[in-house]
Amino acid sequence: MGAPLYFSHPAGLEHETGDHPERPERLTAIERELERREWLGYERRAAPEVALATLTAVHAEAYVERVRSASEGEGEALDAEGETVAGPGSFRAGLHAAGGACAMVEALLAGEAPVGFCGTRPPGHHAAPESTSGFCLFNNVAVAARHALDSLGAQRVFILDWDVHHGNGTNDVFRDSREVLFASIHQDGVYPGSGPLRDVGTRAGEGYTINLPVPAGSGEEAWVSLLEWIVVPAALQFRPDLVLISAGFDAHRDDEQGGCELEASSFGEMARHVRDLGERVGAPVGGVLEGGYALEPLADSVAATMEALAGDEPPDSTAPDFSTTRAASFIGHHWEL
Repeated sequence: MGAPLYFSHPAGLEHETGDHPERPERLTAIERELERREWLGYERRAAPEVALATLTAVHAEAYVERVRSASEGEGEALDAEGETVAGPGSFRAGLHAAGGACAMVEALLAGEAPVGFCGTRPPGHHAAPESTSGFCLFNNVAVAARHALDSLGAQRVFILDWDVHHGNGTNDVFRDSREVLFASIHQDGVYPGSGPLRDVGTRAGEGYTINLPVPAGSGEEAWVSLLEWIVVPAALQFRPDLVLISAGFDAHRDDEQGGCELEASSFGEMARHVRDLGERVGAPVGGVLEGGYALEPLADSVAATMEALAGDEPPDSTAPDFSTTRAASFIGHHWEL
């Protein structure tokens, strides 16, 4: 099996957003940091454009056309809040972001590498099938998961979302599905205001959504405790063929878009737990960039995550805290914890 893979494309720099926090400089900062850490050993690959048929397996054709049309103008808001904008270059950037995630899962499931990371923008986890919000255009991780299930032979995909904001789009795409186990650890009481503990999916998918909100000010102990004692045990029972991380880094203590207290090393520790999970079930692991807006902390956190995914250092173990115990009593109705 080959070297770990890193997917990117310069089209991500063409999605211009002015003084918006989700801006091209995010990718520039990450690239600078990765250049300093060439010893990480990732093989670089260009993120291709996603096929429209693959994209519309998740998103309505009318929504895709709306993004395309908005990108032909000088700049148009795609959401009611006016926070998610599209202009010249946006549609192409979105196609490469979703395409990079799909190319990554193709390579991982073909056995070309055990781990990968997709460093593209715009992010995607707030994008629903027919609408979007929260700086996202297309739901890159959902499109990649659906592609793995429909075209690449995967039967079960596990998605962990560790962005400080709940991945409401991904939650909605798969809320009725047993093919995808979706787990989100996110700050309670912030945008988009979704993802309560009681939201466990619906109909056939009941129990296959795990939402774990944490209070403002939560640090590594709280996040890792939930991951180790709830998320990983559930995922082990699910036995996925593919593990994906919606890797947002705005839970970093220096990111003004959130209110949590993680550090770059905290993301590395969570990545070690996820890599260990993948090894235990024999599934490859791929990360897809979501949020993270303080440039230096973002770059440091991405690099720490990539180092942990590609490494062999075992994860640390921590005792479950009170919040984990409380959440486990609820999630334990669906999984043995």
